This record gives sequence, structure tokens and C-alpha cells, in this order.
Amino acid sequence: MDFFGTILFPFKWLVSIIMLGFHDGLTFIGMPAASGWTWTLSIIGLVLVIRAALIPVFVKQIKAQRGMQLLQPDLKKLQDKYKGKTDQLSRQAMAQEQMALYKKHGTNPFSACLPMLIQMPFFFALFQVLSGISQAKEQGNGIGALSHEQVVQFDQSSIFGAPLSSALLHGGAGNVAVVVLSIIMIVAMTASQFITQRQIMAKNMSEEALASPFMRQQKMMLYVLPLVFGIGGINFPIGVLIYWTTTNLWTMGQQFFVIRRMPTPGSPAAKALAERRAAKGPPALNALGKKAVEEETVVEQPKGQRVQPQRKNRKKK
Repeated sequence: MDFFGTILFPFKWLVSIIMLGFHDGLTFIGMPAASGWTWTLSIIGLVLVIRAALIPVFVKQIKAQRGMQLLQPDLKKLQDKYKGKTDQLSRQAMAQEQMALYKKHGTNPFSACLPMLIQMPFFFALFQVLSGISQAKEQGNGIGALSHEQVVQFDQSSIFGAPLSSALLHGGAGNVAVVVLSIIMIVAMTASQFITQRQIMAKNMSEEALASPFMRQQKMMLYVLPLVFGIGGINFPIGVLIYWTTTNLWTMGQQFFVIRRMPTPGSPAAKALAERRAAKGPPALNALGKKAVEEETVVEQPKGQRVQPQRKNRKKK
């Protein structure tokens, strides 16, 4: 086993165990064990488990992204301060002040990539599991937590006539169903990834953040990443394409919710949220609120002025 395989070994077991758990649950409620749809739903279940576990990381990512946006004006001032200075001492001083800015705002440039970095071992592990199905079947072995019988079941399973373990570039080019489904999944995968990043830049960033050098790099990545995954998609088995498309759709929906309900201050989404709240007007009182107001009104009814008592035998001065 090579070094990369050694690192992915526990992830392959974890991925296959989660898939197998969903597969057993689906067969328990009556779905066919060898059906491609049973295994497809198992892969989707794997996505749901991983993404649900990553919600706390996603919250940290949002805070990090907002911190990066808030420090952009200070970062631009710092870059203007050291503009044209290429000596070693100036570069060290700039790096130290830049790290101090990151610490002040509680963020760093790598926090925004953290969820993707955490997902990558699971993605590569699933890729190795699905791409090794045919070899494991021929050798009479299992793979990960899957037994040889389950490996055979998966190898024979298909959706719309396309085997889940087939890839467009590796043996699937002669199968029309594999070609059509792979192209559809690759387009859906890259489009959902592009839309997710595009809606962040268009709706959830302030003008200062959009004008920063950091955002110029992000705009470049907006087009580069979908292109990389689109080209790489021809090597992915159908099952891996299902996984990555599903996780991209989850991300897109998650970002839509955050942008609509918890937008970045100063962004177009924040202005739109303020306009929606202003259009609704003050919230209507519910029954409990009305009752509380009525009781308060009864209690605070004006009373007559209290007459101060005077002593009868008080002498007049």
C-alpha cells in the first residue's frame, strides 16, 4: 500500500461503513439490495452525514469570510504603506503586521477553504472505493467494509442503464447511457459550484471587499475551479459524480439560506434584507402580547392625587 493509500485507508472504511448502513436500512424497508437506486440513495445519505457533521465548520467558515471582508480596508492601507519596498526587513515587517491584522479580526485566508479541505479525504476515499469495485470483484475480495457479495451487487447496479462504477474515460465511452449521464452530472456539478461562488460575490460582499486584491484572486478561482472539476469529471465514476453534485447542491442551498437570512453587513444582500423588513413594518402583536398590553393598561390607569394628611393641632406661624 502506498503512502496516499495508507492515509486514505481509514477514510475508505468510514465511507463504506456509512454507505453500507444506509444500504442496509433501505433494503430493510423493502428496496432491492442490488438496485442502482438503493446504492444511489446510499451515496446521497453519505453526503448528508458528512455535510451535517461539517455544519460547525461551515459556521466558522462564515465568520472567517466576514472577518476577511472586514479587514480589507486595513489590509489595503498596509499594502499601500509597503508599496514599492522589496527589501527583506520591509517584507518581514509587512508579514508581521498582516498576521496581526488576521489575529485582530479572528480570521485567516485558509479558513474559507476549510470545509472543502476536510471533504477531500472522503471524496478521494469514495473515488478509490468505487473505482476499485471491478478489480475487487475480479480478485474475489471485498473493499473497505463492503463484502465480496456487496461488491458484486454494486458492480451490477445501474441507474438509467449506466453502471455506478463506470467512468466516462475508463470503459464507459462505449455506453451511451454512461456518456449522457456523465455529461449531465458534470454540467450539474460545475454549474452548481459556479452559481454558489457567484452568488457570494454578487450578493454577500461589500464594495470594499470586492475592490480588494484578495477578491481579484477569488474571481479568478470562480472560473478555474469549475473548469478543473469539469475536466476531472471525465475520470470520475458515476457514483462519485452523484456524490460531488449532491454536495454542491447542499452548499448552494446552504449559502442561499445564509445570504438571505444572515448577510454580511454592507453587502447588497444586507440592504435587501433591511428593505424586506422595512416593507413588512412593525411585527403584529400576538394574542399573548395583546393580553399583556391590556393588563398593563388596566394596572396603569390614572388614579386620583393622594391628599397629604395634616395634623389638626398644627400651629399657624
